Amino acid sequence: MRPLSYTFAVLAAGANAVSSTLQRRANIDEPDSAAFTPQIILDLLRRPVWLGGIVAVIASFLLQAAALAHGELAVVEPVLALELPFTLGLASVVFHRRMRFREWSSAILLAGGVALLLVTLRPSGGTPDIALWKWGAAVAVTAGAVTVLIGWGMRSSGDRRAALLGIATGTSFGLTAALMSRMSEAAASGLGTIFTTWQTYAMIAAGVAAMFLLQNALQAGTLVAVQPGLTLADPLVSITWGVVAFGEHVQGGLWYLGAVLGGGLILVGTVRLSHSPLIHGGPGRGAGRPHGASAARREGGPPGNAGRAVGRSPGGGGG
Repeated sequence: MRPLSYTFAVLAAGANAVSSTLQRRANIDEPDSAAFTPQIILDLLRRPVWLGGIVAVIASFLLQAAALAHGELAVVEPVLALELPFTLGLASVVFHRRMRFREWSSAILLAGGVALLLVTLRPSGGTPDIALWKWGAAVAVTAGAVTVLIGWGMRSSGDRRAALLGIATGTSFGLTAALMSRMSEAAASGLGTIFTTWQTYAMIAAGVAAMFLLQNALQAGTLVAVQPGLTLADPLVSITWGVVAFGEHVQGGLWYLGAVLGGGLILVGTVRLSHSPLIHGGPGRGAGRPHGASAARREGGPPGNAGRAVGRSPGGGGG
């Protein structure tokens, strides 16, 4: 069943890419005053492009649940790191920018890192049907880490805040995946059991919190700052959950060196791709937060480019 799990995971990564692209577009015009307030959601609800992103993320959740129903958590989640090259490919079409050697080579590094990580670790076994106290301890540790990252981010500003909130978001999505894994296992006993499993409702709460964090991360700074932590934290947290909490077995000894190398390739590929001008619509065009001159300068372009970038972006003027 593992090939089927990989297929669903790759499709989920593609849906994530669509969702990220649409949500980034919708967040372009959000002011700093909307951060961590209901206003940011109320504004986005009026923008069809953001609603399209929500549809895509729902599709991603369903595909991810299907992948987890056929494979281990530590197997499925690293595949989702392919979201970043998928996002880049989508951006190249949307913004009519050709992918260059930098993008292709970085995408190959990222894909190779995912493959090497899975081949060397070869996670197997384990079960999310663990004792309640283990669930409580693992959820508490993960939620505590997210809280620390949010607090650190709130005391920061600009791209530093965006990076920290991106890591917090990825960590939250990793927690969501762990809860989803238990829900998927419960569904094997009948769809009705989904509604009697507490992890289902905890998953919904964690997913909503992660989406709220994502909007604030995208509003806080540039995509270059947000994307690496967002992309990497999710699979790393999920692998940790799979091995430590669910008892999934991985190969040890010298195989760990291959896993470290694979993780390094993922990190290098992610950072290289996140700095690509395709991610924010081409050289010199603001995309993270074009709120006037200062935001345009932070993205690397002259002040006047911010407004033009909004005009050229898909979906028009934000609703």
